[in-house]
Amino acid sequence: MTGEEIMLGPLPKGITLAKEGMRKRVWNVLGHTYFMKASSESSFAFETMDPPGTGVPPHVHPTQDEHIYVLEGVFTLYLDGQWETAGPGDTVRMPKNLPHAYYNRSEDITRGLFWVSPAGRLAELFDKLHNVADPAEVVRLAALHDVDFLPPGSVEGA
Repeated sequence: MTGEEIMLGPLPKGITLAKEGMRKRVWNVLGHTYFMKASSESSFAFETMDPPGTGVPPHVHPTQDEHIYVLEGVFTLYLDGQWETAGPGDTVRMPKNLPHAYYNRSEDITRGLFWVSPAGRLAELFDKLHNVADPAEVVRLAALHDVDFLPPGSVEGA
């Protein structure tokens, strides 16, 4: 990353172009590509491109509601004890404190528009996670930024 600070405050006007991130912000997090689409103190939005076989294990956002609008492909989701799928045009709602996970278990790329409210420290976390290859370090850094991963093996099928 450029080291440029993520600016929180009012949402600035403008257009974030397709295949780009706001302020050119793009992150690689364990094989996922995240494009920052909008950032303010009230919300944070990012588009994901998730290759086959990738996912984000079960975790909780204690301070944020999270949403996914599925753009392409099918996400396999863990939502508070249940496994479900969501495809193009579906919106997934994950209230704060709800254990959740998402995976691309297909053979094609999945894309989704994710957003959280309030923005919290998620963009700052993505800056720290960019190109980190060690999953244990990802979990450690996430805990310092208000994202708590569940212990491995605590969710069947994850």
